Amino acid sequence: MQEISNSWEGWKSQLADAVRIGESMNLSPEQMANKAEQIGDFLARRIDPKNPEQKVLQELWQAASDEEQRTLASILINLVSSTRTH
Repeated sequence: MQEISNSWEGWKSQLADAVRIGESMNLSPEQMANKAEQIGDFLARRIDPKNPEQKVLQELWQAASDEEQRTLASILINLVSSTRTH
């Protein structure tokens, strides 16, 4: 397993790479959101945040309902999808 980046920008870059891989595998947006939810659950439970932004995401994830977590996962996918070309 790849180590999670210590920086927010590095983490977003890693997430963008994962989204790109999902797109290359022809995963639908719903399938990518499902995978993002699974990863979010794992990270929130088992990985210590490396920066303040990751800590905020962890706290939001832990406070969210299942539906809200799905929404947050989709938002994060959108975030890195719109910025990964910069």
